[in-house]
Amino acid sequence: MVILIVLIVLLALCFDFTNGFHDTSNAIATSVSTRALSPRVAVFMAGGMNLIGALTFTGVAKTIGGSIADPLTIQHGMLVVLAAIIAAIVWNLFTWMMGIPSSSSHALIGGLSGAVVGAVGFHAIHYKGFISIIEALVISPIVALLLGYIIMWIFRLLFGSFSPHRVNRPFRSLQIASAAVQAFMHGTNDAQKTMGIITFALIAGGFQSTMNIPFWVKLLCAVAMGAGTATGGWRIIKTVGSKIIKIEPINGFASDLTSSAIIFTFTLLKLPVSSTHVISSAVMGTGAAKRFNQVHWGVAGRIVIAWVITIPISGILAVLLVRLFLLF
Repeated sequence: MVILIVLIVLLALCFDFTNGFHDTSNAIATSVSTRALSPRVAVFMAGGMNLIGALTFTGVAKTIGGSIADPLTIQHGMLVVLAAIIAAIVWNLFTWMMGIPSSSSHALIGGLSGAVVGAVGFHAIHYKGFISIIEALVISPIVALLLGYIIMWIFRLLFGSFSPHRVNRPFRSLQIASAAVQAFMHGTNDAQKTMGIITFALIAGGFQSTMNIPFWVKLLCAVAMGAGTATGGWRIIKTVGSKIIKIEPINGFASDLTSSAIIFTFTLLKLPVSSTHVISSAVMGTGAAKRFNQVHWGVAGRIVIAWVITIPISGILAVLLVRLFLLF
């Protein structure tokens, strides 16, 4: 039992590391693409801010750990968590290699749900909690798209008469601050998901009885995600920073402002969101407000397809894994 929980913690930290270079790269993509920050400075700054953000809140962790299923009543709960984490890691690595900004949040939630179904059955899912999580994941990018459009439209009204050179200089400086805030907000939401799943395993294994997140879990998850961020996710940065639209400092700042506000709002609501979805949608929204036909909607469509298929694919993979584990 102790060996299994150690293995789960190690794999969860590996997931957090992949989450760091996979998802947090979104947070700095706009500032790197506009050259507000050099790639090296951007990833280290994001890593530090991500670590601080991860240590600040725990509400989302408790939602992940207790809203999808009850760890006290799940048979083979530790094997469920093991299968969920492996499924999420596999999907993260696959989409990272393909340069697709898919959602680590979706992968983890899909993996956990699928593993619960594979081990116990559909009746073990808390559908009210599960649906509230899915609603947050679906609604947040839509709001990001609309809010990004509105903020960029306001910026165009305020600064449309100025020359691009005059506008870009101050907004490039503002992007340094917005990238830092963005990375902090990512830490407040995304790192908590791994904290929640480790705590789920601790309860399922009888190591604790409540959803209170131990400090050592918060610290290890924060460090793992910060280290992953500092490693950098250059493929994802390239997709978000240049392949959706040609980003300039003004719409880069608008995108950062939009996504930071939305991620933090959902963190306060103790609901998980996909930073990938939110940031990519904000970029699309600001691009559409500037010039609709400049958005590379084909690339955006491929990103949306990845969003849609992540939960079912990671869920199916987790079902197969947990069934395999139970054979032994």
